[in-house]
Amino acid sequence: MAGARVSTRGRHALRSRALADDLIRCARVEPGDLVLDLGAGRGIITAALLDAGARVVAVELDGALAAALRRRFEDVRVIHGDATRIALPREPFAVVANLPFASGTAILRRLLDDPAVPVRRVDAIVEWGLAEKRARVWPSTQLSCYWGAWHELSVARRIPRTAFAPPPSVDTAVFRAVRRAQPLVPPAEAAAYLRLLRLGFGSDAPIRRRLPRGVVHRLAHELGFAPDAAARDLDVSQWAAVFTVLAQANILRHCRRGGYTSRTAPE
Repeated sequence: MAGARVSTRGRHALRSRALADDLIRCARVEPGDLVLDLGAGRGIITAALLDAGARVVAVELDGALAAALRRRFEDVRVIHGDATRIALPREPFAVVANLPFASGTAILRRLLDDPAVPVRRVDAIVEWGLAEKRARVWPSTQLSCYWGAWHELSVARRIPRTAFAPPPSVDTAVFRAVRRAQPLVPPAEAAAYLRLLRLGFGSDAPIRRRLPRGVVHRLAHELGFAPDAAARDLDVSQWAAVFTVLAQANILRHCRRGGYTSRTAPE
């Protein structure tokens, strides 16, 4: 039913319009920008975006809240739907949103997993632990090294739990992803790059046991990581460089789930 309510578990609304305005300023929203507010709730960020001159798409899973948004904002496109499943714009767009905690990672994956999605910037309020894990340099994670090939990831600011109603059990952060002017990996090579990361992060063993030993030792010297480094010890720039070398040497085809399999391919 269009007006059906969904669970509010994991939903924490911003209390302050001033804070919403500041988020929009920090996100560098310009008049005419296409901006998505995912998990729009009662519309505090939607209103701030509209006042900043953005072209706003508000996405809300709760049918009653979506209907209220339509009544309140005549100039906003309101979508009653799941932010992890909706069709995303084909033109460049940004996201400024207070994401539902229960689906924060899933929504970010919808936006960032496919480098062909034309999202140019994300400023999303998420749980502190999620933002810190995805933005940290070390120990790296497979997902962060994947997203980071096309987006610069950072924690833009901390937001205390008292800024929300009801207050969550943890503090939150603005997780920021900004499209790189020059990608570290060509978008067309995303699937091959992901296979390499899965191979590297599939074990806690040093990557020299998963990849050609000679290549790893040479790159360790050139890129500044230890010869016995594990996958988590390399940052996104180092992983992208490893990928570039292996791809250019046509070594990746010799790499399988269990590790490097051919003694005849170049090291």
